[in-house]
Amino acid sequence: MTGTAENNISIPTGHIEVICGSMFSGKTEELISRLKVEQKNKKKVIGFKPAVDSRYHDTDIVSHNQNKFKSQSVKNPNEIIKLSLGCDIIGIDEIQFFDHEIIKVCNELANKGKIVIVAGLDMDFLGRPFSCMPQIMALAEKVLKMHAQCNHCGCEANHTFRKGAKKELIQIGEKSDYLALCRNCFNTRLKINE
Repeated sequence: MTGTAENNISIPTGHIEVICGSMFSGKTEELISRLKVEQKNKKKVIGFKPAVDSRYHDTDIVSHNQNKFKSQSVKNPNEIIKLSLGCDIIGIDEIQFFDHEIIKVCNELANKGKIVIVAGLDMDFLGRPFSCMPQIMALAEKVLKMHAQCNHCGCEANHTFRKGAKKELIQIGEKSDYLALCRNCFNTRLKINE
């Protein structure tokens, strides 16, 4: 997190916040929690997720713990602009699955005074920056990096390791498909699988 709170500097009304990290780090849980708090504070809140992610529900944002937030599934990021008219807070889950047009969409919404809270994987299964995440993190006023517990050694994990041999960049999965690993365990597993 930035030093904003410590310096008593206020965040502008329109801004972007990013919740990132590996799988099983609680990103979606954090996003849902934030959106629900804003609803309780009487803000007009809307949630979105990419249509490609239908693991737990076709439209709702759902965490691994089955916590839910009513949302809309979209194929094209530009749909978010039209569907969020009149809203104060826009939440977007699994942002890394959108194309780079999502960067323009988030900027446009923030420039219109909206608070845009996004969640997504910051690295892919090979440990590389994932899709639009480096750019959206650079443009954001706030970035929160979440960590899981390493499935191998129990240390803080920030990598997502794919168990299978599939090499496609996008493969929607769960605990049966992925592990959360620390840097050392991730690098060891990569070498074993080469």
